[in-house]
Amino acid sequence: MPDRDTLHPQALTELPLFPLGTVLFPGALLPLQLFELRYLQMIGECERQGTGFGVVTLTQGREVHRPGAAAEQFEAMGTRVQIERIERPQPGLVMVWCRGVEKFCIEATQQRSDGLWLGRVELLPPEPAVQVPEDLQHLSAQMHKALTQLSEQPSVVPPWNEAWRLQDCSWLSNRWGELLPLPLQMKYRLFALQEPLMRLELVGDIVAPAGATEQQSDQKPPANS
Repeated sequence: MPDRDTLHPQALTELPLFPLGTVLFPGALLPLQLFELRYLQMIGECERQGTGFGVVTLTQGREVHRPGAAAEQFEAMGTRVQIERIERPQPGLVMVWCRGVEKFCIEATQQRSDGLWLGRVELLPPEPAVQVPEDLQHLSAQMHKALTQLSEQPSVVPPWNEAWRLQDCSWLSNRWGELLPLPLQMKYRLFALQEPLMRLELVGDIVAPAGATEQQSDQKPPANS
């Protein structure tokens, strides 16, 4: 991935990067099973230093590196994560539960000799708190139902470890982006938006309000007899 021409060292931090074939929204839980040496070393370093790493979305290459495979390429935005739980069920295997914390933009990258990507990144500020408008309240109600059902399933780490902010456009749209079964590119488009209300409006275009189908049917003209 090419470096950007203009860097702002005072605003940058260095993160190890984990390219994955997914999009991680802030607040989402990401369980991982690690066995590649580069990621075992990364987790060991993060554990010793009490730090996290960055998850980025693959655009080329595979999650597990194979000799002769295409070089890894990934999107310019990602999510910094914090590690919530680590288990080592057997030698050479680490199970990690990590939580998306905040978005970042990559300014420059380099790859270590062990294959681990490092990124100089700019952490993005939290999105503004915007009230869910009346015409999108159905998204809040539908998400409350979905989260209630999902939270009843057993989990080593709670899927959502904070109060549900169902009236906050940023939090609500992130949960929709997390849970909707969308193509990867569409998920990334939602993720990359910096306007939470716009993101929620796009979700509203994807998710039909409850009863919309019935209302449309009621408005159709009667068939000719």
